[in-house]
Amino acid sequence: MKVRVTQIKSGIGRTLRQKQTLESLGLRKINQTKEHELTPQIKGMIDKVSHLIKVEEI
Repeated sequence: MKVRVTQIKSGIGRTLRQKQTLESLGLRKINQTKEHELTPQIKGMIDKVSHLIKVEEI
């Protein structure tokens, strides 16, 4: 299954780990969107920064 991940909140003031997770998801700016295959690794990253992103199934 594929998911579309959109950053809705800024990474400024967040922990280094959360910033690096956003970066590894390919998100650098607010409202930027990336599509990923939903693997266990991607699911874990989404869970860690779920308060900063919006996830939609494709």
